[in-house]
Amino acid sequence: MQHTVIDSAILYFGTPVALLSTVDRHGATNTAPMSSVFWSGSTAVLGMGGRSQTARNLLATGECVINLPSADLVSAVDTLALTTGRSPVPAGKESVGYRHVRDKLAAAGLHGRPGDTVRAERIDECPVNLEARVVHARPLADQEPGDDATYLFEASVARVHVHEDIRAAGTTNRIDPDRWRPLVMAFQQFYGLSGRLRPSRLAGIDEEWYR
Repeated sequence: MQHTVIDSAILYFGTPVALLSTVDRHGATNTAPMSSVFWSGSTAVLGMGGRSQTARNLLATGECVINLPSADLVSAVDTLALTTGRSPVPAGKESVGYRHVRDKLAAAGLHGRPGDTVRAERIDECPVNLEARVVHARPLADQEPGDDATYLFEASVARVHVHEDIRAAGTTNRIDPDRWRPLVMAFQQFYGLSGRLRPSRLAGIDEEWYR
């Protein structure tokens, strides 16, 4: 099949959704949905615009919890779309319908508790909570720091909490991928995972080798 050249405004081909909890200098929590996230080893790489309260909090305190919702939490996650912890709402966000919400967890019917190693809150309903601290932050190349910049944050994961029902039976430290059903964002649409196709050849390598 022949390819066609396009000029897509976004390149969200499919990434996991996270509810990112952060705290400001005074310890107040903000929670925001985001999906520009990937992991390399025990480091998470997060991308977000400088207009967000989340970016401000990460630059100020460097503490976060990356809460990973399952597909059945899609309605709660979508409740937080078009909300911001910043007040007043930045003009660019206000123009597309963002509104200020102070207690986002309450608005979404979710429940939080302080992390073990960070002040940011873990979300009880999310099957995975990753407590992390920012070890490096910078704007994208050729951008000046500020509201108009897009930032990349490298966050070192210090502690992992999981619901017992997604842990692989008979193991201490492994997730069962057949039981973990993450929420995925692709081109502004929510998706869940279909069933497993086949094991990767990489499955022949014990997970502990990567540690």
